[in-house]
Amino acid sequence: MQDAYVVDAVRTPLGKHGGSFSDTHPQDLAAEPLQALERRNGFDGGSAVEDVIYGCVTPIDEQGSNIARIAPMVAGWGDDVPGVQLNRMCGSGQQAVNFAAGQIKAGMHDVLVAGGVEHMTRVPMASDTASPDCSYADPENVTETYFEHFEELTSQGEGAERIAEQWGFSRAEVDEIAVDSQTRWGHAAAAGKYDDQVVPVETEVDDGPVTVKRDEHPRPETDAETLRELPLVFREEGEGVIHAGNASGVVDGASALLIASKAACETHGWEPMARIVDSHVVGVDPKTMLTGPIPATTEILAENDLTVDDIDRFEVNEAFAPVVLAWLAETGADWEKTNVWGGAIAHGHPLGATGGVLLGKLAAQLAECNGQYGLCTMCIGFGQGIATLIERV
Repeated sequence: MQDAYVVDAVRTPLGKHGGSFSDTHPQDLAAEPLQALERRNGFDGGSAVEDVIYGCVTPIDEQGSNIARIAPMVAGWGDDVPGVQLNRMCGSGQQAVNFAAGQIKAGMHDVLVAGGVEHMTRVPMASDTASPDCSYADPENVTETYFEHFEELTSQGEGAERIAEQWGFSRAEVDEIAVDSQTRWGHAAAAGKYDDQVVPVETEVDDGPVTVKRDEHPRPETDAETLRELPLVFREEGEGVIHAGNASGVVDGASALLIASKAACETHGWEPMARIVDSHVVGVDPKTMLTGPIPATTEILAENDLTVDDIDRFEVNEAFAPVVLAWLAETGADWEKTNVWGGAIAHGHPLGATGGVLLGKLAAQLAECNGQYGLCTMCIGFGQGIATLIERV
């Protein structure tokens, strides 16, 4: 079995909902990281890349018709590069990378591009469901037979509230993580930590053409006093903890990683960033839904004879702050090694693209801290979890 390497990782800036990418077609957004990878790594996408694997959680309307096939065509790679779109909900972009790594390890391919796209302004979340109000938790979205096996269909927000209840997290504790995420993003952005990952995107807004260079959702000035004033989203006041300030941002963006075998790296003269060591997925109780990162982490570490102390950097998707707090409590991981450049509460969670965003950030962090191992994990709707273990090379 051959090794799979991350050669490069890029993403667009993450545009806030209704922001600078409002008039950018999702297919154009999806093509931007492909073009950037080609420019940065000196290859001909039409002849070098064997397949494009893209996550997209809402593959309808402008994101339909297999956007992973259309993106390389829009990027100017001709008609030789195939593409496949996949949906593991919030874990889609990370699953795309894991699938690419598995195919390279098996010797089936040598050069693949994996990542994802989600334009949450133009294709609203859950608009691919049967629900008239675009809710994944609407019973109309599942067959009646589902309820012969499961007693309810839970929303992700309610799942996050139940996690906070189960672990006894107060609103103040949950908000503290949210403030940390915003502050860390601000420090990282000011220090230029994201500069090599984020590729500028030219687009049109009402005032004319603009070049978007940085994430639009973060509010690094956020403090606990500000968050205390925000209304709860999923429960009545005094009965819950989740509000817009301690949940991931709804944003538009795309990400892509160039994944290659050792032989391909040697042929093209590429110096890889990291080796993809292993990947793992789990299923968990759909009533709390979002606890998947806990067993995904413990199981992938056990399979590789590692402990949390062996991991130099963690990326845990901040879908909701209680998810991260529960993961910290159960794994014993160090918050000072986790989401050190801020997370999705700050920069946002462009569903199908987030896995690529986090894995690219993780590889860059390992290089910065001269660490060996990094682990990325995400919670997923309907009760799943995903993890990817990488090693700096």
